[in-house]
Amino acid sequence: MIRYALICGDCEHEFEAWFASSSAFDDQAARKLVSCIDCGGVNVSKQIMAPSVRTSETKTKTGSDEAQMMREFARKARDHVAENFDYVGDSFADEARSMYYGEQDSRPIWGETTPEESEALKEEGVPAAPLPSAFAPKKPRQKEQLN
Repeated sequence: MIRYALICGDCEHEFEAWFASSSAFDDQAARKLVSCIDCGGVNVSKQIMAPSVRTSETKTKTGSDEAQMMREFARKARDHVAENFDYVGDSFADEARSMYYGEQDSRPIWGETTPEESEALKEEGVPAAPLPSAFAPKKPRQKEQLN
């Protein structure tokens, strides 16, 4: 059995769950069987975890300090992105390309892109990298249009 620290991509709720193996989590997540215990969303991913290996010299030390340190690091990264980057949603590729070709001023952005768009950016030399879900802040809510 393996215990994973998980995070919901929809509501950012952090929780833990046990799985028979790493492949068991991957299989269940792919089939949308892993859901957030807070909001019920199925956009759940593993958080960055530091392994906690006990040796005879470290039997008294727990892995909780390292896990807490990694959670704090991820929280700080999320806060930094939220405070310093503009969320551009699914127009990430267009925005990144426009800045790269000098059509608009450069600024830090984050958003979504398809695998095909991501590959096209890479082939064009546009500097962009995937943002691990543990470091991505909660997406800003879209203002709903009124009648």
